[in-house]
Amino acid sequence: MSNLTISVDEEVLRRARIRALRQGSSVNAILRELLEAYAGMGKAQSEAVAELLALSKGSTSRRGDAMWTRDDLHERS
Repeated sequence: MSNLTISVDEEVLRRARIRALRQGSSVNAILRELLEAYAGMGKAQSEAVAELLALSKGSTSRRGDAMWTRDDLHERS
C-alpha cells in the first residue's frame, strides 16, 4: 500500500478528525474509502466482482453433460 501526503488547512483537519472519531473511524480510513470510490475500486464493488466471478466459475448450468444450445436459450412460445 502506498502513502500519500496532502496539504490541508489545520481547522479543516481538526474538524475532520472530530467527525471521523464520532463515526468510529479515522481521517485516513475516510480518505482511503473516498479515493477507492473515486477510482471506481470500492471495497464493496471489488468484493461483488470477486463473488460474481467465483459463482461463474462454479456454475453448473448445464443439462447433464450437454451444454445449452442456442435454440434452447432463444426458445419462443
